Amino acid sequence: MQTETSRGASPRAYLAWDRTVRCFHWINVLCVLALAGLGLVILNAGSLGVSGEGKVLLKTWHAYVGYVFALNLLWRLVWGWIGSRSARWSRILPFGRGYPAALRTHLRGLRTGNPPAWRGHNPLGRLMVAWLFLLLTTQMVTGLVLAGTDLYLPPFGHEFAEWATGAGEDHSRIHDLQPGDKSRLDPESYAQMREFRSPFIEIHKLAFYLLMVSVLLHVAAVVHAEVRYREGLVSAMISGHKQLSRPPSD
Repeated sequence: MQTETSRGASPRAYLAWDRTVRCFHWINVLCVLALAGLGLVILNAGSLGVSGEGKVLLKTWHAYVGYVFALNLLWRLVWGWIGSRSARWSRILPFGRGYPAALRTHLRGLRTGNPPAWRGHNPLGRLMVAWLFLLLTTQMVTGLVLAGTDLYLPPFGHEFAEWATGAGEDHSRIHDLQPGDKSRLDPESYAQMREFRSPFIEIHKLAFYLLMVSVLLHVAAVVHAEVRYREGLVSAMISGHKQLSRPPSD
């Protein structure tokens, strides 16, 4: 169903998202789905009967997908500064002098059943986008730390391997150190490293659950807007264009 002001008007295509933003979005979707699936299996490895070697393999796959996720996210963070106008942080995040007024206007429109049209994210959507980017960045940072402490993978794995083995400058002690191999570990140093790791695990888990709930809310809001206002939100993340029956407020 369309709003009264737009009913009968011919929709016009407005460029909403450039190619980089669209590619980021779908690569991110695939990575989050893969990471969530692997993460849930890892968390429940004991009850699923996964062996120790199998758990290491799952963690390795999780880390490799995580590298794709991290590179994709880092490029999007950079693109927010150097990319097209619609991709800039000033148009994405809920900040700036004009944002409070835009939010009030949008909320009034929602109360009357006739919210303004927006080429990019509406003001409420910008709040959700900021929250999602915070969670995604938290997952990236904590995940890279955990990959180093658990699997001795880059970018921090070498340093954590030195710490866990007490090797210092004697790099021969960490050469070919494998995850799960405790024969070359210094018990005291390893215990200290694991204690350092502990809060990163808890933050990673908490951010994961918050991200899953937030993603469900995000999808529900997109479906509602797609059905209610028929602006082509989903297709815009493929074609780059929204179909609007009136000029966008932004």
